[in-house]
Amino acid sequence: MQRSKKKEIEELNRMQNHFFSSMSHEIRTPINTIIGLNEMILREEISDEAAGDAKSIQGASKMLLTLINDILDMSKIESGKMQIVPAVYETGDMLSDVVNMLWIRAKEKGLEFHINVDPLLPAQLFGDEVRIKQILINVLNNAVKYTKEGAVTLSIQCKEQENGNALISYSVTDTGMGIKKESIPYLFQAFKRIDESENRYIEGTGLGLSIVKQLVELMGGDISVNSVYTKGSTFIITIPQKVVSNEEIGELDLETRHGTNQRESYRQSFEAEKARVLIVDDNEMNRMVAKKLLRDTKVMVDTAESGEKCLKKSLQTRYDVIFMDHLMPEMDGIECLHAIRTQMGGFNQNTPVVALTANAGSENKALYFREGFDGYLLKPVSGEQLEEELIRHLPKNLIRQFNAEGTVGMIEAPILEHRKKVPVMISTDTTSDLPDYLIDGNLAAVMPYRVKTEGGEFLDGVETETDGILAYMKERGEMAQSEAPKVSDYEEFFAEQLTKAQSVVHISMAESVSPGFANALEASKAFDNVMVIDSGQLSSGMGLIVLYAISCAAGGMGAGDIVQKLKAHKKQIQTSFIVSETGYLMRAGKISEKVHKLCQAFMLHPVVVLKNGRMKIKKIYVGRRKTAWKKYIASTFNKELHMDKKMLFITYAGLTNDELKEITKEVREKDAIENIIYQKASPAVAINCGPGTFGMLFAKMDDE
Repeated sequence: MQRSKKKEIEELNRMQNHFFSSMSHEIRTPINTIIGLNEMILREEISDEAAGDAKSIQGASKMLLTLINDILDMSKIESGKMQIVPAVYETGDMLSDVVNMLWIRAKEKGLEFHINVDPLLPAQLFGDEVRIKQILINVLNNAVKYTKEGAVTLSIQCKEQENGNALISYSVTDTGMGIKKESIPYLFQAFKRIDESENRYIEGTGLGLSIVKQLVELMGGDISVNSVYTKGSTFIITIPQKVVSNEEIGELDLETRHGTNQRESYRQSFEAEKARVLIVDDNEMNRMVAKKLLRDTKVMVDTAESGEKCLKKSLQTRYDVIFMDHLMPEMDGIECLHAIRTQMGGFNQNTPVVALTANAGSENKALYFREGFDGYLLKPVSGEQLEEELIRHLPKNLIRQFNAEGTVGMIEAPILEHRKKVPVMISTDTTSDLPDYLIDGNLAAVMPYRVKTEGGEFLDGVETETDGILAYMKERGEMAQSEAPKVSDYEEFFAEQLTKAQSVVHISMAESVSPGFANALEASKAFDNVMVIDSGQLSSGMGLIVLYAISCAAGGMGAGDIVQKLKAHKKQIQTSFIVSETGYLMRAGKISEKVHKLCQAFMLHPVVVLKNGRMKIKKIYVGRRKTAWKKYIASTFNKELHMDKKMLFITYAGLTNDELKEITKEVREKDAIENIIYQKASPAVAINCGPGTFGMLFAKMDDE
């Protein structure tokens, strides 16, 4: 009976989540069309009257959007579906976003806007940045709305700090109409607007402060108000946050930048006529709006109305950036992204993909980045936001940026500039065999091994490519050798990473397989904040440990704690390869000549595993190589290894697309894997195992 009730509750929760997601998507989509096309009207040479009408449409649309967001947030809170999604964030960057958003609103009303920041405020905190910004913007917006003249002031202090936790205090003071003493108890009630008769001309839903209070309490914080009627109010918000590092924010500079006049909200930031972009959205109006908003940039824009059409285009054309909607019929945006990343013969396995979605909320943003998206834009989206995202992801050689200096009719706006080092950088070697899209932008750096031939020495994956080096070895009948970076190479590499990070955790290939670990360890002695760990693995098995380390760093974990976590996690990694041409293993010194000749004579295919950091032959299969492959796959899935089905690496060397399809078919028949990542082995790995080799690398589920 209890089990049945539990299932019923789970199904109800699922339906509620689906409703919120669908409602947000369905309502935001037409608003995106209204706001987007209205922006295009404002860009044109139109009369002042028409421009005024367009501005009114823009304001009304944004008010409607605010109302929708308030209702959805309140529904989520009441149903227990509102989630706090903490992550590491830069305090200065967060404040910059808030200040720059509210300054223009204050300016439009003729109000002064002040900000006071305690220089002892931690530079990096761990919390839900999106919800904190929502809280501050809501309270500040309220202050601007209810203040006719004078000033609005935002002050931030670190009230307490101990044991890695801090109590951050935000206060918002205005010189507005204030609040009557008898009205204060009702201030945070949903749908309650105090002094209705006096405030009837001020827009609002009556939900804002109620949502603020509940968000603050969800984060374990507190909100209070001090107010003198007719004189003004002060809202005080305290929120506990985890401190990521001991670095303080210091003195923040308010720099001046030029913004557009009040009529023209848009200024083209760049041109890139040789860049090609794909927009994927099942809604025709959304595709049209995005295409129009990018018209002035001269980028070549293709569109696709479904995930299936997107995959067809990605097989034919290499794109510089893909904008992907989430909720699409048949194949949604997440499924399409995973298909692009693993698409055999596709041109866009490493192309940046940005979620362009109507699904609001920090939990959704976290979902998209967790699934592998390179960026996130929430509909309705402006031309400025699209351009900023393209500048972030397009190759720099394709972009011609414009300078706004000297533009007529500009007003000045303050901007808070603040950039600090990341707390922890995860680094590894090219032998970790990870796709670029899982590394780029994820607080990770990669040190290349070297590949040595009679023709010279080449950086692994930088100056040589897997299929090319294997073809070279076959044609010339000569061996190539992989070589670990020298101690001096690692010293230079670590020094570079420490210009971007406060500390570095470097993950090396198994010590028994390569001297890379020993060299990196020796190099780390020159620094106080570099830690080196022996993965006990190679190839994508090592890569899985790197991905786990990246997730720990993104969660705000310190370097020492990450290393301790990795020591336990690396025991969960299973790495094995089946080898077709054993001559490569022999020449690399991994097997004897006798074993190699036996394999040749009797069609033997050894399975190489890493056990306790050491490479050894676990099994040998007899027969043609495809028959051996099937046996290897069946054996892997038959073992009671408690495989984590979320991610399986199939890492290979010298296989055709048809062969990969056959392997995939066999794997899919054995078990349901959520995400299969096909990864070509790096040249430094491939030259030791030879063509026709592939491996299955995965993590075991944690013991329960």
